[in-house]
Amino acid sequence: MDEPVAKYKEICLWVKRRLDSGELRPGDKVESEYRLCEQFKVSRQTVRHAIAVLEEEGIVKRYRGSGTYISEGQQAAPQREKTMQIAVMTTFVQEYIFSAIIRELEAQFSGAEYSLQIFVTNNSVEKERLILKNILNKNTVDGLIAETTKSGLPNPNLDIYRRIMEQGVPVLFINSYYPRLDAPHVSLDDKMAGKLVTNYLLQCGHRNIAAVFKGDDGQGHQRYAGYLEALMESNVKINDRWVVWVDTDMVTDLLSDTGQGAGWLCRRLKGCTACVCYNDEVASKLLAVCKENEISVPDDLSLISIDNSDLASYSEVPLTSANNPIRDMARIVALQMLDMIGGDKKPESTELEAQIVVRDSVAVLEAAEKIF
Repeated sequence: MDEPVAKYKEICLWVKRRLDSGELRPGDKVESEYRLCEQFKVSRQTVRHAIAVLEEEGIVKRYRGSGTYISEGQQAAPQREKTMQIAVMTTFVQEYIFSAIIRELEAQFSGAEYSLQIFVTNNSVEKERLILKNILNKNTVDGLIAETTKSGLPNPNLDIYRRIMEQGVPVLFINSYYPRLDAPHVSLDDKMAGKLVTNYLLQCGHRNIAAVFKGDDGQGHQRYAGYLEALMESNVKINDRWVVWVDTDMVTDLLSDTGQGAGWLCRRLKGCTACVCYNDEVASKLLAVCKENEISVPDDLSLISIDNSDLASYSEVPLTSANNPIRDMARIVALQMLDMIGGDKKPESTELEAQIVVRDSVAVLEAAEKIF
């Protein structure tokens, strides 16, 4: 598994990246020890160790009573020769929302005369590692746009991402991100999306609200946090039994199983009038389970989901869903990546708001009634 980078090394890498990008130049003053302690949440001893290492490497010079400065002889890294190629790595490509993301990225980059190299991980950590090694070793792209792989779990590939960035290749995450990696992301505000759909059910009179979330994706954790916050703010009972955690394989296998798996899921939902679903894919699988077990949606059980994909529109019972503005997301990612390639400083992360798209899968109740 990925070993945590020593804190002093994080500070060293941060200074070097700012120097390489041109944000710091020879003679510029580096942040004070106090500011570095606050920024990296470390002790002054750790900061002083990092500064000592940078000074040994000839990158900075300390002056008593004045501070730390970039050495006058230190030059920014030479500009890489552009390849006019952008690597785009997603978990899937044809399924679900991913084809729309790819199409929008292609439209944005074609205007700037860039070509895309598309890589697909199938949400496999091992495939992600092989793709990243290929990008690192060939060094033939000007930037990497990546969707995370199982971002809800510890990831062993963060070291390769860091090495790619050390080569001067900007990395930008789309749709999700790795919290332990110092790289910007553009995504849905997943916590607020989880809170939004839960509040919608509460406004429709539901109080016994179950949820199905993906545990191996970071978005699932954030959407769960929003679900909990909405219930707590409304003083609604939180029943852990009603929260079902699945992973990528279970979405395909367990929820589509009309035997033991489906029966187990139905038992977990007993006593509920509504269910928050991690996304439209999970909701459509749960809709099939309900049909097989003669549970009427929305009369017996209301379903609400997130993403507002084509699955939401074309399900047998059209799904009420919070939209994921993926075209805006892809457009922002493309513009930010072009800026980063052009030498602009690393952008701040962007998280977009969702809005409810109302369809037929949620019943409005005067008082919550238990199913079964």
